[in-house]
Amino acid sequence: YYLSTRVKRRYRRPKSKKLEDRTFIDKRPKSIDLRHKIGHVEGDFIVSGKSGKGILLVVVDRKTRHTFLEKIINVTIDNVHNSFVKIKDKFPEMKTITLDNDILFQHHKELEIITDTKIYFCKPYHSWEKGTVENTNKYIRKDIPKRSDISRYSNIFIKCLEDKLNRRSLKCLSYLTPKEVLDLERNNKKRNK
Repeated sequence: YYLSTRVKRRYRRPKSKKLEDRTFIDKRPKSIDLRHKIGHVEGDFIVSGKSGKGILLVVVDRKTRHTFLEKIINVTIDNVHNSFVKIKDKFPEMKTITLDNDILFQHHKELEIITDTKIYFCKPYHSWEKGTVENTNKYIRKDIPKRSDISRYSNIFIKCLEDKLNRRSLKCLSYLTPKEVLDLERNNKKRNK
C-alpha cells in the first residue's frame, strides 16, 4: 500500500520587529521600588481568546494599587497610545510606566512624549518584575476568564469592574481601598499647596 511521505511543517509565528532603545527596569530609580509616591504605574494587557477580539489595557499605580482599565477592540499601536492618554487624563499624577516587551510598545519613545512619562521595560520573560499589575490581573480573571472574547464585555461592565477593583480593602494598604488611598493622596497634595 501507499505511504504518504509528506513532512508536517510546524507553524512558525512571523518574526516581529524588535523593540529598540528600551530602558530596562534595573535603571529605574530605586525609590520607585519603595512605593513612597504615587504616579509610578505598571501596565499590561489581558488578551482575548483565539476566537475573540480585542484586548484590555490594565494600568495599576504601584503605591495606591488604583487600577485603570481601557478596552481596545481595534488593536493598533495608535489605539494603545490613545488608551494611555485617556488614563493620563484620569490620573495626571502618572510619571513612569513599567511594561513588558509586547510588540505594541515598539513606538514607546512616542508614547513617552504623548503621556509625558518615562517608560521602563521588564527583562524579557520576567513578568514577575511588574508583580503589582500581574496580581491585579488574577482578580480581573475572576470576572473575565481566560479565552474570553473581550469585545463581548460592555463599557459599563468594564467600568463596574474597575470600580470593584478600586473598592477592595487591601491588607497592604492597612485595609483601606485603592480609591480611599488615592483620595487621601490627592487631598494631602491640595492641603500642602
